[in-house]
Amino acid sequence: MNDHEPKTTNPSLAPDASRDATASGADQTRFALIQAALNLFGRKGFDGTSTREIATVAKANIGSIAYHFGGKEGLRCACAEHIVETVNAIARHALGQAASVLSDPMDRETARSMLHAVVERFVVTVVCNPQAVPFVQFVLRELAHPTSALERIYGGVFEPNHKRFCMLWEKATGRPADSEATMLTVFTVVGQVMYFRIAREAVKRRMGWTELGPAEGRAIAATVCANIDAMLAAARKD
Repeated sequence: MNDHEPKTTNPSLAPDASRDATASGADQTRFALIQAALNLFGRKGFDGTSTREIATVAKANIGSIAYHFGGKEGLRCACAEHIVETVNAIARHALGQAASVLSDPMDRETARSMLHAVVERFVVTVVCNPQAVPFVQFVLRELAHPTSALERIYGGVFEPNHKRFCMLWEKATGRPADSEATMLTVFTVVGQVMYFRIAREAVKRRMGWTELGPAEGRAIAATVCANIDAMLAAARKD
């Protein structure tokens, strides 16, 4: 499998079994509380979730929430931090080479290939991986009703990764990374992928798919990459 071929799995969104095996009891409890809170906050909302529910799902003592996080609000912030750390680990893997060479000269075809690789990994990670559901639900609630957790996610995930994508777009088109046109274009590319996560049930019904697995992910990625190529051609022509 080459660097630009989408992977069928992404274990970085799943709980780290090796870490759980070696972690202390306190660390395991902390991690279990974050996982439970991510799921519950995403599905039911912050106000609709009780600390007792979180503790029950995590199989932890209710007092451990105050002990580890100082309370429910602290746990929400810990969820945001967990999302930032996890998504950035995935972004480093997806951007990989791009992150280290964005400041160097790059020909347009290389930049185009990197854009394709990022989109392919993005589709596999966000659209096809069921482990992404709690992350997406949590972030969508924060976007609808912003709190300090969104500030952490925006500053740690949205802004830096959007800037990197914009820098790649500049390499591929010659258009400035910080221009309004480039920034909006990159948002449209991200939005194309996110639609398949948010509206996955509608997509499955319309397409006659029973799931959004590896084959479907490849079809989605190919379509988005074809759109990217058309957008690149138009930008270079202008």
